[in-house]
Amino acid sequence: MNANTKSRLTVAFLNILLPLSSVADEIIDEIVVTADFRERPVSELPASVSIMDADFIAATAVQHFEELVNIVPNLNWSGDGHRARYFQIRGVGELEQYQGAPNPSIGFLIDDIDFSGIGTVATLFDMQSVEILRGSQGSRYGANALGGLIYMRSTMPAAERDGRVQITVANDEALSLGAAFGGALNAAETTTFRISAQKHTSDGYRRNTFLQRSDTNGRDETTLRMRVRFEPSDSFEANISVMVAKIDNGYDAFALDNGYTTLSDKPGRDAQESVGTSLRLDWQGPGNLTLTSVTAMADSDIDFSYDADWGNADSWNPVTYDYVSFSVRKRTTLSQELRLSAENWLVGFYALRLNDDLLTEDLGEYYDPFYDWAESVDRVFGSEYAASNIALFGQFDKDLGAATRVSAGVRVERRTSDYNDTQGLTASPSETMWGGELSLHQDFGDAVTGFASLSKGYKAGGFNLGLVSADIRKYGAEELWTVEAGIKSTMLDHTLQLNVSIFRSRRVDQQVRTSFQLVQGDPASFGFATVNVDNGRTLGLEADVHWRPNEAWELYANVGLLDATLGEFPQLRSGPDGRAQAHAPRYTLAGGVVYRHPGGVFARLDATARDAFYFDVSHDEKSRTYELVNGRIGYESDNWLMSVWVRNLLDKNYAVRGFYFGNEPPDFPNTLYTRLGDPRQVGVTVEKRF
Repeated sequence: MNANTKSRLTVAFLNILLPLSSVADEIIDEIVVTADFRERPVSELPASVSIMDADFIAATAVQHFEELVNIVPNLNWSGDGHRARYFQIRGVGELEQYQGAPNPSIGFLIDDIDFSGIGTVATLFDMQSVEILRGSQGSRYGANALGGLIYMRSTMPAAERDGRVQITVANDEALSLGAAFGGALNAAETTTFRISAQKHTSDGYRRNTFLQRSDTNGRDETTLRMRVRFEPSDSFEANISVMVAKIDNGYDAFALDNGYTTLSDKPGRDAQESVGTSLRLDWQGPGNLTLTSVTAMADSDIDFSYDADWGNADSWNPVTYDYVSFSVRKRTTLSQELRLSAENWLVGFYALRLNDDLLTEDLGEYYDPFYDWAESVDRVFGSEYAASNIALFGQFDKDLGAATRVSAGVRVERRTSDYNDTQGLTASPSETMWGGELSLHQDFGDAVTGFASLSKGYKAGGFNLGLVSADIRKYGAEELWTVEAGIKSTMLDHTLQLNVSIFRSRRVDQQVRTSFQLVQGDPASFGFATVNVDNGRTLGLEADVHWRPNEAWELYANVGLLDATLGEFPQLRSGPDGRAQAHAPRYTLAGGVVYRHPGGVFARLDATARDAFYFDVSHDEKSRTYELVNGRIGYESDNWLMSVWVRNLLDKNYAVRGFYFGNEPPDFPNTLYTRLGDPRQVGVTVEKRF
C-alpha cells in the first residue's frame, strides 16, 4: 500500500468519524463462541478468535466462505482449484493435495461435520455464524487443527415459524435462488426444525477464446440443509443436522498471459458431491454434570480435472503439445466424541475413521518436428488410504480468586493407518501424539480481561510417493509451540469492543511440502515431497475493534501482522534460507463503516488490504500487494430486504495462486503463472421474509 493510498484512506476514515456523536447509546451484543468445548463469551476464551454472525456474513459476502477470508486477520487461502478449500492461518496450512494421504493442518467443520481439506462445499446461504480459532487447537481438535480451526454453523431451529425467499442477480450471468423456513413441529414446541435450499450459477469470470465460451470456469452450486432440534425437558436436548451439497464447477482458471482470457481446448472440472450428517445429544445430570455425544459422518465424491498445457493446437503449432489430467477421489469420515463435564472440569473420548481412495489419469501427446522427437503419456495412478484416530482429552479450570482463573488441557491421540497404491508402495505408519495448553485468565474490572497461554499443537507424520530418495521417503510428526498473550475489553458503555493478542510460535520438525517438475515438457508430471525442517518461527499480532457510537453508525477494523519464517532445507530449494513461509503475508488489514437510517435505508463500505506473499516453497516468486473495496446500499424492513452491492469496486487484479515452471514449447522457459481472483461484480439481492 503506497503513501498516497494510505493518506486517502486516513482522510476518508477521519471524515467519517468526526461527525459522529460521542454519546454512546447502542450496546454491542455479547458474542458467544460455540466451537470450544463449552459455549462461552469471547471475553472468557483465552485465545485469538474471529466470529462473524449472520448479519455480517450476509452483508459482506455473497455466496462462499472464500469471500470472507480477507476480513480475518492472518488468514489466507490457496486458489488451487475453483473454490477455496486449502487455508493458511498464521502461515500454517496446505497449498494443495494432488496425491498421497490427506493430512490437513487446518480443521474445517460445518455443523460438526468434518470437511477438512475439502471445503469446496462452504456455501453461505442461511449460515448463522462462522468462527475462526487461530493457533493450535491441541486439546480441542487434535492433529487436524495444528494451525487453527474454521467452524461454520447453519441457522438453528426456533419455535417461532419463520422463513425467507431470496433471489440474487448479478453480472457474469450470476443467478442465485434460495429459500429457508422452520418452526415448531408440535404444539408443545419440543421439536423444532429448519430447512434451507439454494442454487447458485454463474459463468466464472473467464472467456475461452478458443472454444468461444464464457462458462468454462462456471459455477453451479446447490446446497440443501436440514436441522431438527428435540428438547423434551430441561435436562435433555438432541440436535440433528443433515447437509447435501452438489458443487459442479468448471476449472479453466489459468491463462498463459496471466489474465482472464483462456485458450484451453479441454477445460477442467472441480466438482464435489457431499452428504453429511451429525447428531449431538446433551444430557444435564445431577451436580452440574453434563454428558455430550457428537456423532458425525460425511461421504464425498470429488472430481478434479484440468487442461495441463492451458492451450490448444493453434497455440503450439507446429509443435504438438496436448496434456490433460483427471482425478476422482472418494472420501468418507465417521467420528464419535463423548464428553463428561462439570463446572470446572471435563474429560472425553474421540474416535475418527477416515477412508480416502484416489484414481488419477494423465494423458498427453508431444511432438517436436524440429528435432523429430515424440512422446505419448498415459499414466494411471491409484491409491487407497485408511486411518483411525483415537484420542483421550481433558480440561481442568481452577479459580485462584474472584478475578483469576487458570486452565489446563491435554489431549493424547493415537493414529494408525494403511496405505497402498498402484506404484507398489505400501505403508502402515502409526504414532502417538500429544498436545494441550496452559492458560491464565485475569479480569481487570468489569470492562477488561487479559489472558496468557502456552500451547502445544501437533500434526501426524507420513510418507512421500514417487521418485524421491530413500532418506526423505518418510517424514515425522510436527509440533507447534506457541506463547500468546492478549486483552479483551469493552468500553464507552459497552459500545466499543477491542481485542488484541500477540504471539510467538516455534515449529519443531516443521513439515514443508514442495513440488518439482519431473519431466520437462510434461506439465502433468509433478512430484511432491514433504520433509521435516527445524527453526521455523512465527511472531505476530492480531487486533480487532468494533465501535457502535449510536443507532445509525457502526465501524470495525481488523489487523493482522505476521513474521513467519522457514527453517533450512537446501536439499529441496535453491535461494535464501530463512525466508517467509508461503501464503503468509506480513500484514492483513480490513475495515468497514455501516450507516443505518431508522427508516430502513442502509449503506456500508468494506475495505481490505494485504501484503505480498510467496506463492510456494519450491520457488521464490511472490504476489503483489493489493487492496479490495466492497460496497452495499439498500433498504431493510421486517419483511423485505433489497440491496445493490458491488464486490472489488475498483476492479483490481490480484493473484490467489502462483506456479513457476516451464509450460511453453519448444524451449519451456521457467515462467510465473498466476491465477487471478474475481474481478468487479455488481448485483442485486431481494429477500422476502415471513
